[in-house]
Amino acid sequence: MVIVRPKMSRSRKTLEAEPNCLPLPLAREVGAQRRESVVALGSTLSPTLSRQRERELAPDLTCRLSTEGLTMLIRRFVTGTGIALLAACANTGDAPETAKAARPDPALADSFHPQGQAGLDRLQQNSMQQICSEYEGKPVPDDLAKQIIAEATAGVRFPADGQYFGDWKNGEKIAKTGTGLQSNDDPAVPNGGNCYACHQMAAEEMAYGTLGLSLAEYGKLRGQSEPILQYTWTRLWNSHAYNPCSHMPRFGDAGILTEQQLKDVMAYLFDPASPVNLPVAAQP
Repeated sequence: MVIVRPKMSRSRKTLEAEPNCLPLPLAREVGAQRRESVVALGSTLSPTLSRQRERELAPDLTCRLSTEGLTMLIRRFVTGTGIALLAACANTGDAPETAKAARPDPALADSFHPQGQAGLDRLQQNSMQQICSEYEGKPVPDDLAKQIIAEATAGVRFPADGQYFGDWKNGEKIAKTGTGLQSNDDPAVPNGGNCYACHQMAAEEMAYGTLGLSLAEYGKLRGQSEPILQYTWTRLWNSHAYNPCSHMPRFGDAGILTEQQLKDVMAYLFDPASPVNLPVAAQP
């Protein structure tokens, strides 16, 4: 496999990094420049290669990346001599009913092939992703920002039983697990949340990303009032309800995590016994 190593630009702000986008060769390069997303890139196919050879080398869709990010990357890597094919995938969740899905460009769709649970439907953008792609690196007009927020808010589903908390120990496993929804993952195995890729959480964990805010002592600092619980649940379900072109995965809206998994992550954030809410000296 030939790995694309493009020149990095400073405007990568609409990449919605989903869990399981593997760093691979870009990890050091992107990390050094404090990029907002890390993308697994695939083969670069020369126009001189035969169609059969292209099919053999065509990248499978092995990670989850929002289609606004995919569109931006393609726009940057298309040249006059050919197309750099990217092994980046689109959002895996179903688009909200109020969002119209855009059909992918035929040339783009022809450049990928489905493998395992990673299908070509991941190349389709819903209305939110189309808007965020169009205004990548630019302010989103107020009317469109309000449209995204309204659609995201309308789609939030709070716990059916009114209970926000599950088992924090299960939530810890979800936060630390980075597998799921890739072509080589077993669909029968629950997805992870890969929370530590972007956030500091438990003080005992030394390896964490800084793309998102620190969540250390989250529940201890914020308490468990109903507004705080609803806010946090909504953030997990679909953060576009607060930030129109948020980079955070839509864990609930996109079907990445189940309701029970979300409850477990909530417990991990709020339970006083959770490592997230213990100071360093109190870590077991």
